[in-house]
Amino acid sequence: MSEDSTTLPEDATENLALPGEDETVGERALHRIVIVGHVDHGKSSLIGRLLHDTDSLPPGKFEELKEVSARRGMEVEWSFILDAFQAERDQAVTIDTTQIWFKTALRDYVIIDAPGHREFLKNMVSGAASADAAIMVVDAEEGVREQSRRHAYLLHLLGVQQIAVVINKMDLVDYSQARFDEVSQQISDYLKSIGSAPLVIVPISARGGDNIAGRSERTPWYDGPTVISALDGFHGHPGIGAQPLRMPIQDVYKFDARRVLAGRIESGAISVGDTVLFSPSNKTAKVRSIEAWPQGSAPDTAAAGESVGITLDEQLFVERGEVVSHTENPPKLSTTFHARLFWLGHKPLKEGDSYKLKLLTQEAEVRVKSIERIVDTQTLQNSPGDAVERNAVAEVTLYSRHVLALDDYGDLSRTGRFVLVEDYDTVGGGVIFMEGLPDQRQAIAVKSTNVISVEHSLTADSRAARNGHHGGVLWFTGLSGAGKSTLAMEVEQRLFARGYQVYVLDGDNVRRGLNANLGFSPEDRTENIRRVGEAAALFADSGIICITAFISPYRVDRDRARASAPGRFHEIFIKADVETCEQRDPKGLYKKARAGEIPQFTGISAPYEPPESPDLVVDTAVEDVSESVGRIIRYIEDAFTLKKRAD
Repeated sequence: MSEDSTTLPEDATENLALPGEDETVGERALHRIVIVGHVDHGKSSLIGRLLHDTDSLPPGKFEELKEVSARRGMEVEWSFILDAFQAERDQAVTIDTTQIWFKTALRDYVIIDAPGHREFLKNMVSGAASADAAIMVVDAEEGVREQSRRHAYLLHLLGVQQIAVVINKMDLVDYSQARFDEVSQQISDYLKSIGSAPLVIVPISARGGDNIAGRSERTPWYDGPTVISALDGFHGHPGIGAQPLRMPIQDVYKFDARRVLAGRIESGAISVGDTVLFSPSNKTAKVRSIEAWPQGSAPDTAAAGESVGITLDEQLFVERGEVVSHTENPPKLSTTFHARLFWLGHKPLKEGDSYKLKLLTQEAEVRVKSIERIVDTQTLQNSPGDAVERNAVAEVTLYSRHVLALDDYGDLSRTGRFVLVEDYDTVGGGVIFMEGLPDQRQAIAVKSTNVISVEHSLTADSRAARNGHHGGVLWFTGLSGAGKSTLAMEVEQRLFARGYQVYVLDGDNVRRGLNANLGFSPEDRTENIRRVGEAAALFADSGIICITAFISPYRVDRDRARASAPGRFHEIFIKADVETCEQRDPKGLYKKARAGEIPQFTGISAPYEPPESPDLVVDTAVEDVSESVGRIIRYIEDAFTLKKRAD
């Protein structure tokens, strides 16, 4: 291995944010380029030749290479420069991701050699995850293979948009322009099918050095750039400094009386005096100072790619995992997100499985809520499935009990990536999509100040003694068509006939008044449920039994409603599967959803998170209305009534 090269740690996918264009070595910008391709298509040979042809090898390394190759009875084998382990030389297969410092006349690079063999895709993902651009190597003789397509899809999945394709081993096809055109068309067609495109396609021979550092006389029909000039033509991410501020907190240090919050700025910039927001805690403060290293350096501003510390104008309790942003453009807060995922685990991913999520510096346990579809990277066909096998791509929905700070990958690619870990092993990685899901920040924000609680002179026991029952909330949750409103109205009528103080809140009465100003965006739906929870808690506090009938698909929203009425909240799961609800379809909503007229319809194109430990389950798929109402009435009598009432 070159003395300039280092091996990436096995957990290199922990942080999937791309390095910044602003990183520099001396005064020259540093770019990261990943080289990928099918096994034996010549990636390591290309890198070895690049290092030699640009005088980037350490003194004596080329002589050592010739000597090693001669001892094995071979011509100069350029891949030996890269292959770090004896096992790799014996098997002629690169098995680890290596990064090599490399320079041209214009720029400095870190070139990442990613293994092409199917069994080492995890390391390939590690390399691609930290790259600004990619070179894809395709064998001119073999053409585009399965792994070529898989690597191309992974580059697309990980957001590497700048791709140069090199058609290697042109010497094996006698530098045929016809064969070059044929293979070029193969890879161009596939890249186009996944929404990508190569910036350039170069015919090369890594063994002979054709079109690498200089133009080859053996391809007079080719008038495009060499590999070196193609590299120098890549741009970094010049707009990253203009993007919203994201600085994940890596650690908190105490110096003197100061608390220094340290982390790497992934996008945007931060200045002394800025008001910053910490997510997911929703705390705000002003930046008092920016601390940089070495000591004595105290800049007024820091930008993407820099690792700095900040101090605040007040002592907030902030931990590792918080994300610093400006207040006007923060990340989203959510417990649920959609993901396009590449699965690396030996055991298949299934619905209900739990994993550790690593997102920036945040860590949380997540559960697989649903597998939406599985993508065939060869044909790009989508298919349903209940398990994702190793090396497959799938679209899934993940759920966390804790609120996460995250960005939609389409808005901010650096903070929209994550990995999944099981038993200390990276088993998957992917990107986040928040379409149809609410930003829960508004629901947890506390805007009222100087609010002083006034105690009622009437106690809950006094109200219960007058009514003959305690007040409380019966929260009916379930899919549309499960029977929530039907059961709520019937239960209300029967309880009222027995002398109970009871009232139903459902969409019809709250949308006309209390929530008339809310629409049906994900954020408005969350706010709708928040207000209903607070209103129901006030009913319960007054001694009334309040029945709510709302889909309320997210556990976090129901948990928030439970917290509003501590000790008086009863979660009733009105259970019915999608097939049953769709057969009923009393308002024709499922039919419209299937036709695409209602986007993000719960149970069809948006998730429903069933209660994990409901107080009562009523299965309307097997029980009729009378049976269901009877079970709910008996539950209420046991839970609320001071003494049983006669019918």
